[in-house]
Amino acid sequence: MAVAITIRGVPEVVRDELAAKAALQHQSMQEYLRGELERLAATPSVSTLVEEIRRRKEAAGTRVTAAEIIAARDSDRR
Repeated sequence: MAVAITIRGVPEVVRDELAAKAALQHQSMQEYLRGELERLAATPSVSTLVEEIRRRKEAAGTRVTAAEIIAARDSDRR
């Protein structure tokens, strides 16, 4: 079920910029903002991404030292 969201106190300059962006995409401001809110809600936060990376690194159980990375990088330069 869809819900209504009201945002008060939006500066005119912000409203005008959002209206211009909506117009460039041939959308009403409501359509544009709904799409942006859906995109924002679907995007994981940075902290969520970092935690997922940490979890995957732990699960893999491998560790590569800085010295090993540098040695591998330099191995074909000799």
